[in-house]
Amino acid sequence: MLNLRQIKNHPQILEFIKQSDLAVQALGYTEHGFRHSNLVSKEARRIANEMGFKENEAELAGIAGFCHDMGNFLGRSRHHYWGALLFHQIFMNDFSEEEISLVMQAIANHDKDTMKLTNNISALVVLADKSDVHRTRVSSRSLKEIKTDKHNRVNYAVTRSDLKVNKAKKQISLLLKIDTNFVPIIEYFEIFTDRMAYCRKAAAYLGYKFNLVINTFKLL
Repeated sequence: MLNLRQIKNHPQILEFIKQSDLAVQALGYTEHGFRHSNLVSKEARRIANEMGFKENEAELAGIAGFCHDMGNFLGRSRHHYWGALLFHQIFMNDFSEEEISLVMQAIANHDKDTMKLTNNISALVVLADKSDVHRTRVSSRSLKEIKTDKHNRVNYAVTRSDLKVNKAKKQISLLLKIDTNFVPIIEYFEIFTDRMAYCRKAAAYLGYKFNLVINTFKLL
């Protein structure tokens, strides 16, 4: 099995992520490049460690998190499937049958909430991916441009985003600080309700309750 460091230095993976970020930017989406990939990888691995999962599961979660969006350059609507298939094509001889299946499923599951979660790695990547909301995801630095797009407005308004694990209480909490002078809270829910519902599903699979706290107010 290759480790996360080797995956992060693989030239094809790096190029796929680079091209995917360019593709989604052309479509007007928020950042899906190396910042997002590294953060999702780091958070999925951290959550796994804090929940006490085996090192192998944490490593696979980090790998799946880094690669989860790399299929976007082949098409946004099926990017999760493209990414899973690309991973298999590149690494079919570098992982065991079980390991590569788990990573592929985690990549495919991260944007397909109608699928049933059947392994910890998929749930960890969902939590790490769907909780990434922050102004650093906004590519444009023009406030005029940012204000014309709801996704950009909401992400830009989030000045702090922390995903906390409380193993003793079996709770995982997303703590957000949102500048309500920039957007009303309702705009967050208009675009992130489905993502929060998927986080709740992922947390439940892991045996945890998912909480959402915005500006110190517990909303979920």
